[in-house]
Amino acid sequence: MTTENKNVVQRALAGLIETGDVDALAPFLSDDFVHRRPGTTTSTKVEWLAAVRAALVPLAGMQVEIHQVLADGDHVMMYSRRSLPDAGPEIAVVDIWRIDDGLIAEAWEIIEPVAQVAANLVWWEPAQR
Repeated sequence: MTTENKNVVQRALAGLIETGDVDALAPFLSDDFVHRRPGTTTSTKVEWLAAVRAALVPLAGMQVEIHQVLADGDHVMMYSRRSLPDAGPEIAVVDIWRIDDGLIAEAWEIIEPVAQVAANLVWWEPAQR
């Protein structure tokens, strides 16, 4: 099942990454799909597809480099780095997808600007006295 779930996510994203075809994602998402980001930001299938479609306009030409796709049970995790053409800003992204009955039912997304990585590495360090 783990390999099948990994294949669902890879097939769902292949069309989007290669061609920018947001409609190719829809058949891979369950009707009750929920997309989550840190905090309280959630969106339904229709809302998320619309947001992806809107984001692709200013992000035309974005390069996506997938570093890892790991699966465990009904969850698939993907780590990627994304950048804009002409040395634009780069982000690191972790997506976690939950598969239910062969469809993506839930997704979590964490995005970090690569330029801010050093600052984010010190938040847990004790204050200097």
